[in-house]
Amino acid sequence: MADSAILNSSGVRTAELIAAISMATDLAMGFPLEHGLQSSVIAARLCDRLDVDRETASQAYFLSLLFYVGCNAPAEVGWDVFGDDDSLITYASPFRFGSRAEMARGMMRAVAPPTAPAHIRVWRVSRHLPELAIGFAGVVDATCEVARMLTDELGLGPPVSNLVAFESVRWDGKGFPGGVAGDEIPLAVRIAHVARDAAFQLILGDVEFVSDVIGRRAAQAFDPVVARTFTQDAAGILDLESELPLWDLALGCEPKPWSMLDGGAIDRALAAMGHFTDMSIPEFVGHSSGVATTCLAAAQVLSFDSADSLTVHRAALVHDLGRAAVPIRIWSKRRSLTLDDWERIRLHAYHTERILTQSPFLSDLVPVAGFHHERVDGTGYHRGVGVSSMERPARVLAAADAYHAMTEPRPHRPALSRGAAAEMLAGEAKAGRLDPEAVAAVLEGGGHSAASVPWPAGLTEREIQVVRHLARGLQTKQIARALEISPKTVDFHIQSAYRKMGVSTRAGATLFAMQHGLTTWENSR
Repeated sequence: MADSAILNSSGVRTAELIAAISMATDLAMGFPLEHGLQSSVIAARLCDRLDVDRETASQAYFLSLLFYVGCNAPAEVGWDVFGDDDSLITYASPFRFGSRAEMARGMMRAVAPPTAPAHIRVWRVSRHLPELAIGFAGVVDATCEVARMLTDELGLGPPVSNLVAFESVRWDGKGFPGGVAGDEIPLAVRIAHVARDAAFQLILGDVEFVSDVIGRRAAQAFDPVVARTFTQDAAGILDLESELPLWDLALGCEPKPWSMLDGGAIDRALAAMGHFTDMSIPEFVGHSSGVATTCLAAAQVLSFDSADSLTVHRAALVHDLGRAAVPIRIWSKRRSLTLDDWERIRLHAYHTERILTQSPFLSDLVPVAGFHHERVDGTGYHRGVGVSSMERPARVLAAADAYHAMTEPRPHRPALSRGAAAEMLAGEAKAGRLDPEAVAAVLEGGGHSAASVPWPAGLTEREIQVVRHLARGLQTKQIARALEISPKTVDFHIQSAYRKMGVSTRAGATLFAMQHGLTTWENSR
């Protein structure tokens, strides 16, 4: 395998990895691919015209890329409250920075699309609008907490992660949290707000249309100086035609000196990318990191050299990044999937590949990460190629991914025991679908007992059990029944665990659990 970029521990730009996860957030939100990249270019050009300092410019640049990185955060309000896959982007997103009346109207239409029959709209409004009204503040809290934690994990730290709390505020003080207004909002956030809205409005209309929208929102959602600076040169700021691909244009806009990652910081950032995609539904929690651990163990069994071991581990961390392209309603189905559902699912490996291919560093992972659903007999997807096209690390990842999926529950089925999963995985090898050598290594590597180590953050064994169930979406009473303790005791352990982990929401606890390897599905009691 090509390993020059993988082994280069000193030359990986932070912006490469963050631009990649930004593209994944585009898929998750239903935006056109590279929407986040466009907003970063617009933010950088606004910073130039405003003549801001380098630190503010860097913050605005990265904040624009990461604006929706918390969008997969589990919250009390589920995605089923919205009428269809495109209702948020069609009806609500155009008015995220509009007036209160516009935002309310847009949200109502997202819940009950005007294209639906009248009786369906009435039913959806009566059922889901109260749920959304009650739970919206919780959604904001969860997405902000997860965005802050992921931003830290991606290597940017407090200079950027501390700004996440301001993403839903408004210049006029009518955002979330209320009471924050005007110059109390960091300048980088005010710039990112205009950049993100301008990039979105450009989907809907021409430069004149975008300039008119931003101008009307000045002194309401937007800092009037930032908005006026944009409208004064909207044509120049929005000119995204270039001889360079948009990826290169966006990467070239990062203020110098560039932020860099090396060594373990690279792996932490890749793990954050896996955590982002695994938070979409409780059943996926910990999948990517679990597969990566198993791949590394299997690589040791097979005596992989350092380059291939590092490659298969890192590819496993990001192999499901394209899962963001599949609507959560499909992943959450408890009944049989339709042909259309399956076609969307089959394309998630393709989307992983397309995202990783953009980055010179991540592209070295494609021959492994992009092949995790291929099978040696050619029956897999998305290419349907056989063993001759699958490098050895790719065959290991395919086996490890299959094994972990079997040992994890899915909305339509319970998890298999380790023994049953091992038997089924061996059956896949016997049938010629998985590489027997890779299967044997995955099973041997997965059978090693972990060394006894203290739990992170000083969590107790019982708190670990509670957090695991919490991360899987169980409510207090359900956890109590599972652990055969009282709901009051469960709540005590939740609050104690929250304090120790430094989080305040279920979403934050879920991400902490994934970050610290606490999400093993088996042995949850």
